[in-house]
Amino acid sequence: MRSTVASICGSVPQPNTVRPERVAGVSAHRASLAPSLLALGAIGLWSSLATLGVALDHVPPFLLTGLSLLIGSLIALPLSGFQPTRWRVPLPTLALGIYGLFSYHFLLFLALRHAPPVQANLVNYLWPLLMVVLAPVILPGMTLRPMHIMAALLGFAGAAVVILGGASGTGHAGNAPSPVWAWGYVPALGAAFIWASYSLLTKRVAAFPTAAIAGFALTSGLLSLLCHALMEPAVVLSPRDWALIVIIGLGPMGAAFFLWDKALKLGDARHIGILSYLTPLLSTAVLAGVSAKPLNWTVALSAVMIVTAAWLGTRAR
Repeated sequence: MRSTVASICGSVPQPNTVRPERVAGVSAHRASLAPSLLALGAIGLWSSLATLGVALDHVPPFLLTGLSLLIGSLIALPLSGFQPTRWRVPLPTLALGIYGLFSYHFLLFLALRHAPPVQANLVNYLWPLLMVVLAPVILPGMTLRPMHIMAALLGFAGAAVVILGGASGTGHAGNAPSPVWAWGYVPALGAAFIWASYSLLTKRVAAFPTAAIAGFALTSGLLSLLCHALMEPAVVLSPRDWALIVIIGLGPMGAAFFLWDKALKLGDARHIGILSYLTPLLSTAVLAGVSAKPLNWTVALSAVMIVTAAWLGTRAR
């Protein structure tokens, strides 16, 4: 009887007996989960970029890039305590930031209006694979292994599938069929190369605070608007255009950068990198869903090939 009572009483939680190690375990779990949630937030925002870009395809690309980046830079004001002086970085680092943010987004918006958007978007998402291939060239101490080469061949074959498949579709305006080698795929490939090389080159410059990204965005935005004034026709933006530009600036070209940077600083870069493989799939799905066009087999096959290639590349030893 006594043993029965003791067993029952022993099963009842007693007050003030929470084990410290259990509390520490819960805190550690939450801390490990936070970087993944930040990364998923950035990925969710980036998955909307192509769709929003297509909705604004009538806006000149330099103007769209410039306004979006300027709006995105405003997010860093509260992060830096409303002290833009904290955005300062060495000139080589600033030049690298302009190379990444300015060049990548301009080429992406250019590709989305001169090639079938879904296909151009998938070609753009060769950048995770290109990071693997270019790493031995840009970063010292890294070598290109047979698995890397196999992954590269698979990824580029996926890009070829989607480009050749786009030949049977319609042009961006939905009228004439797109040629197999539509020149719009060239800026898509250029965008992929720029973002991959930019991401790797950031490892070769001095570490910079997250708020410094606003300096990259602000300078790139001003440069884009200067190019617009010199090379593009003036346009009048509607209230709808302004609303979508604000959404782009605050979301995929603003908050996404800061979420991603924070995720990489708090978490395991290898784990965060694996999550990035969701981006081409989500972006393609959103773009296809909004355009109300069913995905054909070439797009689906290409998406699987490109994502698989990027995954294989990171698994190579």
